[in-house]
Amino acid sequence: MPQRTSSREHILVIDDEPLIRQTLSEFLSQQGYEVSACGTGEEALQKATDRRWDLVLCDMNLPGIDGIEVLRRLMQIDPELIVLLITAYATVENAVEAFQLGAADYLMKPVILDEVLAKVKRLLTARAALSENLWLRRELALQEESPNIVVVSNAMRKVLEMAQRVATTRSTVLLQGESGTGKELIARRIHQQSMPSMRRTGASEPRFLAVNCAALPPELLENQLFGHRRGAFTGADRDRDGIFVHAGSGTVFLDEIGELPLGTQAKLLRALEEKEVLPVGANEPVPVDARILAATNKDLRKEVDLGRFRADLYFRLNVVTISIPPLRDRRDDIPPLAEAIVARHAREMGRRVHGVSYETMQILLACPWRGNVRELDNALQRALILGDGPLITPADLPPDLVPQPLDPALVDDYGEAVARFERQHIQRILAQTTDKKEAAKRLGMALSSLYRKVAELGISTEP
Repeated sequence: MPQRTSSREHILVIDDEPLIRQTLSEFLSQQGYEVSACGTGEEALQKATDRRWDLVLCDMNLPGIDGIEVLRRLMQIDPELIVLLITAYATVENAVEAFQLGAADYLMKPVILDEVLAKVKRLLTARAALSENLWLRRELALQEESPNIVVVSNAMRKVLEMAQRVATTRSTVLLQGESGTGKELIARRIHQQSMPSMRRTGASEPRFLAVNCAALPPELLENQLFGHRRGAFTGADRDRDGIFVHAGSGTVFLDEIGELPLGTQAKLLRALEEKEVLPVGANEPVPVDARILAATNKDLRKEVDLGRFRADLYFRLNVVTISIPPLRDRRDDIPPLAEAIVARHAREMGRRVHGVSYETMQILLACPWRGNVRELDNALQRALILGDGPLITPADLPPDLVPQPLDPALVDDYGEAVARFERQHIQRILAQTTDKKEAAKRLGMALSSLYRKVAELGISTEP
């Protein structure tokens, strides 16, 4: 995507009359704006996807796609775009429709240049003030404490409801889910919601200590979990408490517990059942009071059957299990998650980025997200680093971010949903047979109709 070459506001003029187009372009350029012009809606939409514009002057009566349809599509590309319509005649009906679709104002022909300049200045000034206000509001909101979990989908609401229920107990909890789904965030939420009851037992500020069981070799992991006594091994010049003791009455979060060695599993079982640990090199156990939350991306039941995980420890951990669904199964959460992630990274980078464009959001909704929320976070962080405007565009996203065929369920417009279904269905049949006649027969349509649909829907027929 072309980058901005100056800090001036960018204006696009769309009018099929060459004289009006040229006059407006020259006049606005003389006023210090960077101006481009075109004569059709189709060309304008291409320009709108190639670069960012601050304001668009669009004639209502255009050849091909009319001004109202151009307005509708421009607002899908960039909901924050200022569109100023030009019309030779205005009715209440088309004015209402234009404003409902997002038009900021309109001009009557013949165009008076002073009136054009006044409205352009007023709209751009108002937009700058609104952007400043939105930025300040976002800054204030980000400074307030938040649970760092964004939820819209029913699946995640159920996860949080379960987390809230178990937070009031001291029960062991097993969090299951793919990597990147936010298991540690849920564990921290359980810890935070249980802190009032912890304080009543005497701990002024209960600790949350996390350990990745896959990140350390067995001997170092045991030392970190259970501690050691002076002289237990070379370099052990003093006693050191492990995490279970250091956590006090707080929470120990054991991430990737499915990677725990069998020997360490036996010691963890004792900590769970007897509430005591035996430091390396010690003769007497040490009592502990920490609550244990564990997480895994494995099926521990299968690990037990394969002899890689102790059955007694599995049943002791499996008192309450919370399964966190992958991001692809809760796509309703993607828009608010994307907004929150962009806001957080924009604040950290000092960038005034307000969100993602309509087209970008459609791509985010269609991606498989095998890395879940972590992958979404990385993609948007990269987009903020490389982007240069108030909205993240498709060109800012990682090149290897490949969306799945767009799901008809992701759009409200009936025509677009039908087109997406047709495209997916025809692509599936064409992939199963290289004979177009056979494909047309299976689809129940004439061969000429199939070729027409392939061209109309932009379907590739190359192997």
